[in-house]
Amino acid sequence: MSAASAATGSAAERAATARAFPNIALVKYWGKRDEALMLPAAGSLSLTLDAYATTTTVTLDPTAAEDRFELNGEPQDGDRLRRVARFLDLVRERAGSTAHAIVRSRNEAPTGAGLASSASGFAALATAASAAYGLPLDPASLSRLARRGSGSAARSIIPGVSVWHAGTGDETSFAEPVPAPEMRMVIVTVDERQKAISSREAMRLTALTSPFYAGWVSSTEQSLEAMLEACRDGDFTRIGRITESHALRMHAVIQSADPPVRYLSPTSIAVFDAVVALRDRGVEAYATADAGPNVCVIARPADADAVADALQEFGRVRVVGAGAGAELIAADPELATGATA
Repeated sequence: MSAASAATGSAAERAATARAFPNIALVKYWGKRDEALMLPAAGSLSLTLDAYATTTTVTLDPTAAEDRFELNGEPQDGDRLRRVARFLDLVRERAGSTAHAIVRSRNEAPTGAGLASSASGFAALATAASAAYGLPLDPASLSRLARRGSGSAARSIIPGVSVWHAGTGDETSFAEPVPAPEMRMVIVTVDERQKAISSREAMRLTALTSPFYAGWVSSTEQSLEAMLEACRDGDFTRIGRITESHALRMHAVIQSADPPVRYLSPTSIAVFDAVVALRDRGVEAYATADAGPNVCVIARPADADAVADALQEFGRVRVVGAGAGAELIAADPELATGATA
């Protein structure tokens, strides 16, 4: 879908709505080598989900003196508004526009709880804002743009499994699809509260203070190479082993920061232990967790329901699959029905 067909009204009054899903990294992103361009210290690989979407509408308002941002129906200020406004400044600069915007977003996942709401949020914002301001909507352009709002948002532009290339600069750091075997992810939500320290802050602290950070970066590069090979081979067992090992390495390096940051709770650890027990009983599953207490477990499609049943005691459980990339959706009857970005 072209940007023109995705937006309504005159050039000054354009509006567009987009939807994007969170992604859960199987090879984790943790650390930047360039804060301004949001370039990662190493590449990563993830699965975009088919649940917990963010839906965002961007409406240009030529009469406004500043941007406005509403999240789940509540007006936002402070850091959340500043992050959105800075991102829109980047879009305006690229589009040659001075028009401010009203941004209305709704998260289906808990916000800031380690279920990648920032990834889906900025992927949806990048897609909707690009359409409203008339910027390119091809996946590589959107992935590079979304990265500037939240690094992992680069991957939520892409459906299914994707690799985010660390790249050598802005033009070469983006995500693209990776062929992989079909799998399911069992989400175990053990705590929906917003975490006390943001991923961005904890990432910076880890890079600055952990004595193990350099080893984390080099081992991530090795893990990514091994994971890409496992995906190409359709080797679910190797994908699972790399996934679980890399998650535990990430949380170990985070805890080695000064002061230490601990995202995993005792219940989180109990879920990891329960997954090991499942494997001992012959049910192949592997656990991972982003920067938060909630645990995601990958399994073969045939085993997903059994894994979910075994983990019911630890929290709210949901089985999800591979989802679509960021897409434009109709905001009113004048819009087309939508297309994958």
